[in-house]
Amino acid sequence: MKIIVWNCRGALSPNFGSNVEDLVRDYSPSMMIVTETRVGGDRAKAITDRLSFDGAIHADTVGYAGGIWLLWNSEAVEVTHILSTEQEIHALVKVSYSNLSWIISAIYASPRLAERRILWHNLSLVNATHNLPWIILGDFNEVLSGEEKLGGRLVTAYRARLFKDCINECGFMDMGFSGPRFTWSNL
Repeated sequence: MKIIVWNCRGALSPNFGSNVEDLVRDYSPSMMIVTETRVGGDRAKAITDRLSFDGAIHADTVGYAGGIWLLWNSEAVEVTHILSTEQEIHALVKVSYSNLSWIISAIYASPRLAERRILWHNLSLVNATHNLPWIILGDFNEVLSGEEKLGGRLVTAYRARLFKDCINECGFMDMGFSGPRFTWSNL
């Protein structure tokens, strides 16, 4: 089963739909998470209705910032929405060809520390409510050390510690990624 996570930095670009369709054609994902869509409400639904996924959950934007879409193909997975805020979507996923069920969390953390602290707290609460396998994907807008980013402001030990505390409390494990070396870049 394949899941694509894409921080698109705006789903209103003229090439957005064709870029999604290219990804679907090339990788055949069962699910896709699109973050930083900058589109919410009816407009988000109108866009996702035109994509090649037949299931969607939207987390609204805050003004013209943020936005998360969890998309899926119902032939591959059954998805039950659990909870969402502007920074997170949590859902129960049952894989169609097996008895496997697990929790997926799609994240687009606020760039503002006060809101990210709420997200860290919410993740701790979700962690305490289940004992299923759990995968968390998205953009945390935070790094654990300066080696994880290129450019921009220096990493503060306080912010990194809050993120690390959440990771430790929830028992998260970094599964790695494919793509650019830096998980954060602002050059």
